[in-house]
Amino acid sequence: QVQLVESGGGLVQAGGSLRLSCAASGGTFSSYAVAWFRQAPGKEREFVVGISWTGRSTNYADSVKGRFTVSRDNASDTVYLQMNSLKPEDTAVYYCAVDRRGTGEKTRWYERWGRGTQVTVSS
Repeated sequence: QVQLVESGGGLVQAGGSLRLSCAASGGTFSSYAVAWFRQAPGKEREFVVGISWTGRSTNYADSVKGRFTVSRDNASDTVYLQMNSLKPEDTAVYYCAVDRRGTGEKTRWYERWGRGTQVTVSS
């Protein structure tokens, strides 16, 4: 089964940028649609963005539209999340998740998850 490892998180000031990576191994990555979720302390895990198997189709949460950009490189089995104009409310643990059926906004849709990477945005 595919394994996922997120990286690229860290501490950044408001207005700054980070690029997260989600590296997959152990499966045919191009068979999976991928999503990013995030979970802030005391809050439920929420959908951030989904990207289709080929990368041609994406779906962003309203809260990140115009600031975040998702992309994928199936040759290297990696999905990226470029985060610009970061705000303190973007502070959360960011997770990637995959499913062969496509993307959805509910956590229960996904068959595999990474362990997450912490993003902290200071004001």
